[in-house]
Amino acid sequence: MREPLCKKCGKSLSKEEAEYCPDCSKKTHLYTRGRAALEYDTFMRKSIGRFKYQNRREYADFYVQELLCTCKSAILDWNPDAIIPIPLHRSRRRKRGFNQAELVARGIGKKLGISVYTDFLVRTKRTKPQKELTDRERRSNLKNAFQVRKNDVRLKRVILVDDIYTTGSTIDAAAGILLENGVENVYFLSICIGRGY
Repeated sequence: MREPLCKKCGKSLSKEEAEYCPDCSKKTHLYTRGRAALEYDTFMRKSIGRFKYQNRREYADFYVQELLCTCKSAILDWNPDAIIPIPLHRSRRRKRGFNQAELVARGIGKKLGISVYTDFLVRTKRTKPQKELTDRERRSNLKNAFQVRKNDVRLKRVILVDDIYTTGSTIDAAAGILLENGVENVYFLSICIGRGY
């Protein structure tokens, strides 16, 4: 991803003078800011598909490298207390065998010396895959999907990590519950980001 980018979500902008993408101009997101490494195009759709559904866990190393190459200065500016991967529901994790967001979060945390909390946020609701839903259905699908385990550590600034950002519904749902539990600023990193929406 290269400038010009939306100052909120990090999507590519078609006009250099614009500050926000059409989506962020219309919608109020709960997160503070976000960035992605790559555009979610045909090539990346196949790559992410192999990563998630064909057990190509080694792809995580490449994604971590791309995120650090593209977003390292933003991560350091955000100065997070922790990195939190978007959790999978336990049934989906059992079926897949791993959480793709967790692999990427751990890689970034290790390279930058930032704590990664893998059980701070839990997915309590088994949701439908987001790719099959409209924006309104996505928000409804994710209602009450996340829960925070007891916030004894009192995190103030966190970065959520996910594989794909399209409408922001997943990040907003997770950010909402984190903000309700005392987190002050929620940022996000995603491997890929879609165009439009």
